[in-house]
Amino acid sequence: MNRPETAPELPYYEAFGDEEAVFTAAWRNRLPLLIKGPTGCGKTRFVSHMAARLGLPLYTVACHDDLTAADLVGRHLIGDGSTVWCDGPLTRAVREGGICYLDEVVEARKDTTVVLHPLADDRRLLPIDRTGELLQAPPSFMLVVSYNPGYQNLLKGMKPSTRQRFVSLRFDFPDAAREEQILLRETRCDADLARRLVGIARALRQLKDHDLEESVSTRLLVYAALLVRDGMDPVAACRSAIVESLTDDPEVAEALGEVVAASFGR
Repeated sequence: MNRPETAPELPYYEAFGDEEAVFTAAWRNRLPLLIKGPTGCGKTRFVSHMAARLGLPLYTVACHDDLTAADLVGRHLIGDGSTVWCDGPLTRAVREGGICYLDEVVEARKDTTVVLHPLADDRRLLPIDRTGELLQAPPSFMLVVSYNPGYQNLLKGMKPSTRQRFVSLRFDFPDAAREEQILLRETRCDADLARRLVGIARALRQLKDHDLEESVSTRLLVYAALLVRDGMDPVAACRSAIVESLTDDPEVAEALGEVVAASFGR
């Protein structure tokens, strides 16, 4: 988590609107960015793409219930009989003028997100209480956060006072043609398989909020296509990569499996 991601070439990303222009304008004007969208719709890939496009180091943090402010900012470590300060990913991104991306930020503890407030307004400051430093973010630094609004509950929503500090983008799953293109580019599978997998995804996404907590993601379609390309039976590949990843309920899994089988004429 404490090393920046490097990309020698631009990570593949299929744009659906003006999101690249919005990201670039927000970075140029030193504004933080919030990306909202369902799991697996391309939020993380988009941030990686834009970091490489702008030539900036990227620090990605997968937020969770136990994430503390020290995990982001840094802590003192003991080694060889002495105490040494070690920067966290947020501090490293500020010092280096890179991008800090907090994925699923609402999963972090409430007291953790407070540390973001001085960075997410016109002050662009990061106070480090344990070292007495007050870091001024350089012009190239950018704070980016994301979350899935469809998976929120009352205990894990983003406070309006936090949300209104950000420029926001709304993501959704690609349309059929763009999703097929993504599969072809990412997996080199044949066009017929890409078409069938996208058809399965569109059918299963209609079940969202009825039998499934999460919709099938483009990521899972990529997994299924890779398994098929490796020689696995398409129905078996979809069962492992899609159906069993979406539900633990045997009856729901059986119903999803029927959709998959019908898509392959079984």
